[in-house]
Amino acid sequence: MIGNKWDDVLKIVWDSKGFNKFYKGILELYNSKIIYPAKEDIFNALKYTDFDNVKVVIVGQDPYHGEKEAHGLSFSVLKGIKIPPSLKNIYQELESDLGIKPKSHGELIGWAKQGVLLLNAVLTVEKDKASSHKGFGWERLTDYIIKVLNNKTDPIVFILWGNFAKSKKQLITNKSHLVIESTHPSPFSAYNGFFGSKPFSKTNRFLIENKKEPIDWSL
Repeated sequence: MIGNKWDDVLKIVWDSKGFNKFYKGILELYNSKIIYPAKEDIFNALKYTDFDNVKVVIVGQDPYHGEKEAHGLSFSVLKGIKIPPSLKNIYQELESDLGIKPKSHGELIGWAKQGVLLLNAVLTVEKDKASSHKGFGWERLTDYIIKVLNNKTDPIVFILWGNFAKSKKQLITNKSHLVIESTHPSPFSAYNGFFGSKPFSKTNRFLIENKKEPIDWSL
């Protein structure tokens, strides 16, 4: 499925009849509706950030539902696609926190390759219908991913923006890890606690304290 260690970690999922029935149903939807991201991009978060390389997890809700926006990484859009409002606010906080000027693009692959798992809780969505695949079954897989990461002794930073992401905190019980919470970077909530929360410097401070290479957030 993935082509790296995630295949071993998630073997119990890939081999289960329940997941295979669910996944077959998801793939069939691509034949009758416009679904994002493209089939080959559904598991990009896992492909770009192998299990052993995870340093940070940024939990999103579901993919962007606009045309060509989603490509399998939470909050990220490919170069050439207009930067979404939430990502603009993430860039604004990044500049305030670390002095890093916003980029002209919204592609976060550079973060993913350094160990930032950009994981949406739901991995597909119908065009122009936000949260349309919520409750279909993706949450069983992504909750399991969070649980197996929680079980690692290697310290990880979990960044939870907004109430939906915060609901995953109950899965993170290992005291070795750091949980950073705030409101969502959406324009509707960013001024209620996201701006000024300094998640990037807090993350790097924790990584350095645990003798890990900090993330170069500059892309």
